[in-house]
Amino acid sequence: MINSNHTNVLLPAWIWEEAKDKERLKKLVLEYMQRYPDYTVKKVKDRFAVCERR
Repeated sequence: MINSNHTNVLLPAWIWEEAKDKERLKKLVLEYMQRYPDYTVKKVKDRFAVCERR
């Protein structure tokens, strides 16, 4: 069963270009996702932030 509270947010290419390591990627994703205040990032998969909607 698919959880309807999960949403995939496509992450922009500049995040992948600027991130030099996993920690930097995590920081950039969290900074970018501040634009989506109702979403909590659960994981990053295939250039998408898999989020749960509050």
